[in-house]
Amino acid sequence: MTTPQISQDPMYLMLRDDNVDGFNAARESGQACDLTGCDLRGLDLRKLNLAGMDLTDAYFRGSDLRGIDFRGCNLDGASLADAKVSGCYFPAEIQAEEIRLSVSLGTRLRHLSAP
Repeated sequence: MTTPQISQDPMYLMLRDDNVDGFNAARESGQACDLTGCDLRGLDLRKLNLAGMDLTDAYFRGSDLRGIDFRGCNLDGASLADAKVSGCYFPAEIQAEEIRLSVSLGTRLRHLSAP
């Protein structure tokens, strides 16, 4: 298991500074960002555009994720402990029970392999 990291990526730091609009604008302009393994706990991330991002091992404990579309994202190993997930879309490869266990018990998410 990895320990959540405080990255020096400028876009990650925007999120830590509650600048979701700036993050989204930077993504729309083509700026790359690496959030794998990042510590995103306790942040208000509503309206965040994460389309297609690799969020492997990301740590969302206690974050407000309401309404985020995670479809197309890699959430393998991410933790949603105590996060607000109302209205979120999750990848079809992650079962609802897996999400429930992550929110309530802090288990790490696992994508199902294609049959």
